Amino acid sequence: MAQISPSILAADFARLGEQVDEAARGGAQMLHVDAMDGHFVPNISIGIPVVKSLRRWTDLVLDCHLMISNPDNYLDAFASSGARMLTVHQEACPHLGRTVDRIKELGAAAGVALNPSTPLATLEEILPDVDLVLVMSVHPGFGGQSFLPSSIDKVARLKASRRQRGLNFRIQVDGGVNIDNAGPLCQAGCDILVAGSSVFRTGNIAGAVRGLADRANRPALANA
Repeated sequence: MAQISPSILAADFARLGEQVDEAARGGAQMLHVDAMDGHFVPNISIGIPVVKSLRRWTDLVLDCHLMISNPDNYLDAFASSGARMLTVHQEACPHLGRTVDRIKELGAAAGVALNPSTPLATLEEILPDVDLVLVMSVHPGFGGQSFLPSSIDKVARLKASRRQRGLNFRIQVDGGVNIDNAGPLCQAGCDILVAGSSVFRTGNIAGAVRGLADRANRPALANA
């Protein structure tokens, strides 16, 4: 069954705790936390203090996406602050295997993200070692962007590779996810949908999470 990981980048930070609780009431089991440094991507967002605050507030899994240069310098701090999933970018890690190993040593699930223009082939050697692959369906750096339809084919090819090689990593998609593309993405093979604006900017956060989960899992239910 596909899961929804609401992205707090789209939340109202003056009401963050309240909105996190609303997402949990809608069935969310994790929260997506985008850390941006203004170098790897052209925007600055949240970091370790927010992760620490969220950990004190909620029991939801903190799914931290590090859109930062030199992520190795910050893995320990994010993990000790409460991150249970740590995703780094292939494009930011010259020694990706070492980075993935360190994430696992810290007790977190290890994810690797790919920008839209980065080929799946760049993960050929690391796939057996990762817990998650994040397919970016927008160009990273800003919330509220339009979904890139080519991402659906990328997810399908990644799922085919997973099946052919007998691997068990999860596939996550982040960027422009909404009620219209949730079904096609999960039919293609997505396991975790990251949704920001389509959850936190709807006026009904719990209902939006439930609606996305229902749309995402209809194919799975139909084939059960």
